[in-house]
This record gives sequence, C-alpha cells and structure tokens, in this order.
Amino acid sequence: MASALPPLNWFRAFEAAARHLSFTAAGNEIGMTQSAVSQQIKALETKLGVPLFERKARGLALTDDGRRLLPQVDAALDTLTAATRSFIPDQPKKLLTISVSVSVLQWVIGPTLPAFRAKHPDITLRFIGAIWPDEFSRSLADVIISFGSRKQAGSNAALLGSDKLTALAPRDMISSLDTCPVIGTVGISGGWSKWMAATGISCADPTIYVDSYGAALDLASNGNGICLVNETLAQHAVRSGSVELVSPITIDANEAYFVETNPASQDAETFRKWLESTV
Repeated sequence: MASALPPLNWFRAFEAAARHLSFTAAGNEIGMTQSAVSQQIKALETKLGVPLFERKARGLALTDDGRRLLPQVDAALDTLTAATRSFIPDQPKKLLTISVSVSVLQWVIGPTLPAFRAKHPDITLRFIGAIWPDEFSRSLADVIISFGSRKQAGSNAALLGSDKLTALAPRDMISSLDTCPVIGTVGISGGWSKWMAATGISCADPTIYVDSYGAALDLASNGNGICLVNETLAQHAVRSGSVELVSPITIDANEAYFVETNPASQDAETFRKWLESTV
C-alpha cells in the first residue's frame, strides 16, 4: 500500500503553494523552480483525480478539494518534522550557506579554503552544489556563486574573476596539440572553433564531452586531453603544474561565474571579500 502514496515532495510543493498562493514563491521557499513546483502539483492532482488549485490571471486559489486536503497535509508534515527533530543536531550559531557552482567549489574554493578556515574558525560552512542556472537555491543561501549569462545572474550579482576562456593542456601534450584528444563542454556557448580562429592553432574535433568546465579541467589534469575553460578556474590548476596554458590568447564567453550575497549577513560579505581576493 505504501507504493500508492504520492511522493513527499509533491505534498511539500502543494503545502507551500497553498500557503503563498503562488508557484513562484513556493519554489523560492523550497529551493525549486516555478516550473518544477507546477509539475509536481499537476502530478499530485493527476494522482488524486481532482484539481487542487484554480489557475487565475492574478494568481492561484484553492479549490474545495484543495482546502480539504491542506489541513491534513499540514498535520502530516508537522508530525514528520517533530519525529525527525530529535535526530538532527542543533545548527551552529554561525552557519553560512553557500549555493555554488560545483566547478568553482572544486577549482577555486577548495584549494584555498584552508586559509579561510584558519582565519575564521568560528564560521561553519554548508555548500550546496549546482551546475546550471535554474539549480541554484536562492532562498536558502547566504552566498550564491552561480554560472550563466549576465542576465541570468541578475542585477545584484557581481562578476567573479574572468569572463574569458583559456585553453589548457597536460604537460606531455603541449607539443602535440594537433593530434592530442580534445575535451568539449556541452550546453555552453562559444568553443573550440572560435578559439582556434583567434589563436591560429589547429586542434582535432572533441572526442570527449562533459557538462561543466570543472569536469573538463579535471579530465585534462588527469591527462585525458586539452580543455577550454573559464579563466578563473585555471589558476590553481596551472600553479599546481597539472596543466599548462596552451596560449596567452583568451576569447570572450557568454557565460561566466557570478557572486551575490545576502546583505544582512556580515559573514556572507566576509566570505565574498575573501573569495574575490583569491581570483
């Protein structure tokens, strides 16, 4: 019988949307996109066989079935919260939540984080990793380090480091670029053809594809081929000697990394200033 129950996330989406009467506000609260909230509620309505909301031009309204379901969902969620509270340790007083591009966490924050921890041992850090723009949790994070276009980042976000692309190669491949494997990054504008035109260097077509610059750089650092990545990520890899710059010439990218902080959090500002000093 348990398999007949809808997923808990559907009920969470329903409860938040019912409280806000907005799919967008509900998504902001629970860390989901408006589209994801809408889809989960549609799935719940299909499962129950009744509409739970009236979709109106200026917002939402609960149907009679929605109003009947809401108090039962509230009670169930309260019961689950109470049942699990005793198993969850108390949150530290100074907890800084950072929603961050996995690539930045791996190649920018990770290598230099010990220095920040030594200087600020009283700040506990929680990282929420993401890759694409719609995955970043804006409602729960004190610091948001996102990847995307300037428009996607929003007017309150500042460019982190560089918005240029640079090519990197393992040491043993730097002298044979025309025959060594090439790593491509899918879903991101700009690429090898633009770089080759700017530098006059010829390379083969990509034979390995990944979905982030961080993954491309990781593969290159392990000797799998040459990569084209955001210049901000390259610094530690080059300093460590795992890869070398193929050319001093860089090309413009339509996407980059951006940082935004909660203005009410002094720790968020402290972290931002430290991060910007490292890139």
